[in-house]
Amino acid sequence: MRNNKGRIDSILLMAAMAISFLGIVFVYSATHNRSGDNLFLNPMAIKQCMWCLVGFVLLFLIARADYLRMLDMAYLAYGLNLVALLFLLFFGDVHYGAKRWIDLGPIAIQPSEFVKITAILALAAFLGERRERTGSFSNFVLGLGVIMPAFLLIFLQPDLGTSLVLIPIVFAVLYVCGEKIKYIIPVIVAGICSTPFLWSLLKDYQKNRLLVFLNPDLDPLGAGYTIIQSKIAIGSGGLLGKGLFNGTQSYLKFLPEKHTDFIFSVIGEEWGYVGAATLLFLYTVLIARGLRIISKTEDVCGKAIATGIVTLIAFQVFVNIAMTIGFMPVVGLPLPAISYGGSNTIVTLIGVGFLLSISRKVE
Repeated sequence: MRNNKGRIDSILLMAAMAISFLGIVFVYSATHNRSGDNLFLNPMAIKQCMWCLVGFVLLFLIARADYLRMLDMAYLAYGLNLVALLFLLFFGDVHYGAKRWIDLGPIAIQPSEFVKITAILALAAFLGERRERTGSFSNFVLGLGVIMPAFLLIFLQPDLGTSLVLIPIVFAVLYVCGEKIKYIIPVIVAGICSTPFLWSLLKDYQKNRLLVFLNPDLDPLGAGYTIIQSKIAIGSGGLLGKGLFNGTQSYLKFLPEKHTDFIFSVIGEEWGYVGAATLLFLYTVLIARGLRIISKTEDVCGKAIATGIVTLIAFQVFVNIAMTIGFMPVVGLPLPAISYGGSNTIVTLIGVGFLLSISRKVE
């Protein structure tokens, strides 16, 4: 694809389209009832199609625009996002033990998903304004300060998983954009040393998830149930899987959250190792193209945005899959553009749109 301002990365675009298509397929597979329904009668699959459509409209609009001009609105977008998070904290309804969604009639918006993008843009704008102070201690501290309000508001919802996403994002962006590793390492060490204090801040269900991660049999019918069923589903898929729409763990409702956080378990059961590896290959292509854009981008703002988005996608893919196979505790992170959910899908495609916009500057 070409326009008068440069070439759009077609490989990156095709990878995003393929992942989104698979997301629709597996949301349908995880939620259909085998009673003769089809894609057009399945409400969750229909919504996922609509969210993908909205996401791709935004993707193409952003890809065709100049990301530097969009940064003029970065602080405003981030500020409004923080206001939405603050509103949730005081007035939000509790769903699944947390205040995460703003209900707007037939749809619900999750501000913590959108802050992943607005925080990256705000951080990029900040670093762009302070190019001459790159590598200074003050730049590093203030960069952390840009992200801290979002981190605290999300942590208080409470949403441990989403708040933790912001940590690798800010460190990756600061490091790639010239901040010194000697500032980053002490903060990481201090965070590790503060674990006992942070443990006391966790809710009981969050503590149970961490304990069950160490020993799922500690509560096999409670906090450990989901991860046990997830590993059974993935393991039973074998090499080639049981076939699309033929997953027994999901159909018989042994597997909770099968269309959201644990949709990879459905993929592993129905498509087996080959299907799971195919999805990982598509994510690898997407991330590799993002890394290529980072390496070729000389503008600090573009480098910051691309680094933040690639880190966001890569971290969520790693944590979600590791969570479903029992390598990490359950933290409630969706699989980008695969898990059911409008906010997650749209934010992922917006992120790809920014990568495509940046790629036009370097191709």
